[in-house]
Amino acid sequence: MKVKQLTHTDKSGNPQMVDVSGKPVTKRTARAQAIVEVGAAILKLIKQQELVTKKGPVFQTAILAGTMGAKKTADLIPLAHPIGLEDCVIRITTTRNAIVIDSTVSVSGKTGVEMEALSAVTVAALTVYDMCKALSHDIMIKEIKLMEKTGGKKDFTRNP
Repeated sequence: MKVKQLTHTDKSGNPQMVDVSGKPVTKRTARAQAIVEVGAAILKLIKQQELVTKKGPVFQTAILAGTMGAKKTADLIPLAHPIGLEDCVIRITTTRNAIVIDSTVSVSGKTGVEMEALSAVTVAALTVYDMCKALSHDIMIKEIKLMEKTGGKKDFTRNP
């Protein structure tokens, strides 16, 4: 059985960016999700209408922040490649007790966009927290996970 190796280190163990120069350009897509538990009182306000705080409308601001997070991934993750995203869609829904943030990010390129999709939902979730903390600090960002990635060497789909 072949032992898997880390891709972001050289033979000496020093960090390095992965060389993607020999890879073909393919359509690459990634979907990620974050779950934010905000409590019943905040959810009630959200479900009645778009919650607007002194900082603005929560969901609209979180969508904008998440999009910015996806675009700034290479500035935040040291060895991530700077890439020109072609699409970034963020959707926010609610369940009985949580806010669910989903992102879908795509590019035609030589490297995947899973870090961009994960950054999008993470920054959106942090924005929800920031905008709702005046109402309650009992807010938990519970899960941040890659749901699916396609177009690279190996596709991935998370089982529900």
